[in-house]
Amino acid sequence: VQLQASGGGLVQAGESLRLSCAADEHLFSSYNIGWFRQAPGKDREFVAGIGWGGSLTRYSDSVKGRFTISKDDARNTVDLQMNSLKPEDTAVYYCGATRRSGWFIEEMDHWGTGTQVTVSS
Repeated sequence: VQLQASGGGLVQAGESLRLSCAADEHLFSSYNIGWFRQAPGKDREFVAGIGWGGSLTRYSDSVKGRFTISKDDARNTVDLQMNSLKPEDTAVYYCGATRRSGWFIEEMDHWGTGTQVTVSS
């Protein structure tokens, strides 16, 4: 499996979750990897991304200041620490990998499995 997301669950508003995207060595070392989410009835949207080198990050305005993306070189994972969760964060979260510099859905080269995050009010 090239990309596999895990860590989702059911939490209450204000609580935290940590998602992990396990990547094979090639993707982990050469691709920019990002987190995306899709709520019921809505389009998939960008959440956060990190460059292959691990130093460049980008966040959507809706999660900036609450979510943190990072790379774990020991585990070959890209993790998303989600704090102060809100009901509107409820979605299936996916990780995607791209060689391009942007975070456009249509430009992702690889997609992982999704993991459900549900935030109750």
